[in-house]
Amino acid sequence: MKVCIVTSTRADFGLLKGLLHRMNDSSMFDLQVVATGAHLLEQFGATRQDILNSGFTVNLEVTELTSATTGSDVADQVGGGIVGFSAGFQGLGPDVVVLLGDRYEMLAAAVAAFFLKIPIVHLHGGEVTQGAFDDAIRHSITKFAQIHCVAAKEYAERIIRAGEPPESVHVTGGLGVDEILRTDLLSKKELEDALGLNLGWPFFLVTYHPVTAGTHDSSQEIESLIEALDSFSGATVIFTMPGADPEHQVIVNRIAEAVSLRAPDWHFVASLGQQKYLSLVAVASAVVGNSSSGLLEAPTLKTPTVNIGNRQRGRRMASSVLQADATTARITEALRHAVSPQFAAVAAKTENPYGGGGAVDRIVKILEETDFSRLGQKIYHDELGQTKVEGHGEPRFG
Repeated sequence: MKVCIVTSTRADFGLLKGLLHRMNDSSMFDLQVVATGAHLLEQFGATRQDILNSGFTVNLEVTELTSATTGSDVADQVGGGIVGFSAGFQGLGPDVVVLLGDRYEMLAAAVAAFFLKIPIVHLHGGEVTQGAFDDAIRHSITKFAQIHCVAAKEYAERIIRAGEPPESVHVTGGLGVDEILRTDLLSKKELEDALGLNLGWPFFLVTYHPVTAGTHDSSQEIESLIEALDSFSGATVIFTMPGADPEHQVIVNRIAEAVSLRAPDWHFVASLGQQKYLSLVAVASAVVGNSSSGLLEAPTLKTPTVNIGNRQRGRRMASSVLQADATTARITEALRHAVSPQFAAVAAKTENPYGGGGAVDRIVKILEETDFSRLGQKIYHDELGQTKVEGHGEPRFG
């Protein structure tokens, strides 16, 4: 079976790596990897090389999708991406395309695959992120997809309420948990040696992406975050690169300026690689910003998270996650609570709402057992029972 997996950022590649390894090692699958988006951009670390260094072949590069400054840029790139993916998929001839998440690069791939009648397996659907246009994109990909592998039961229920056949929906858990369990984490001393810096206390690992939905002011939001971090004299702060969304350059420029004035305590990195990043999460006093990593991965490592603003609002949050409005006062308050001994005790006992691992095994089993050539056109499922379709059962939880 030719299984084509699309990756566009360091973040989704990190989540997909365990699945890619399993499929690459299987005699049942002919793995095809498509790289696009930030993977191909120097500004974001040119992380295509990470794919190669992990032992995979990049079978196709879709270069039409790059970083975006405005919503118009995103619209233009989605259009160009559809053309690029259409040509690429026709050349590769996959039996199924696997798409993770909610980025506009994945929307372009979904549209192309849909009209080429290539079945789509969608990972991490059903979630809600109120502060990002990713929210609409994620739900759109759900409607294009035939098979859904979701991280939690409530996400499965949401997808079924949206009309997806229950037998097509599988609760597999979060892929981020699997990646943590399979990663040989570095100690604090090993990290300091590898990165050439000292990790003082408190140590904040910060990722702040543009808010792309609703009322927002990227310049003011990043300013508030920097002012809050400034209240911790002598703290070590490592910023990672924001995503390639509209207004990312506003955030990049302000972080670069702030870091230049606060060296050697503050640092700004384009890409850390999965092992170093997860190791830093494990030793951090808190993960700070609005990245999904603070919700999907940090709870497994028992690290407090300060989640800022609305970008991730709507996702399930562990007890180790503190929510703060994007103001200096609220962020400062949350940071102080996050580094307190009392909250460290809370984080130490937290359970990750995205499961305890095994997502890769469940997804591989679904791919092995599904006859994609016989799926046909899916039929809208009416939860009220007005349309009854023989064979529809309950969503496959667990």
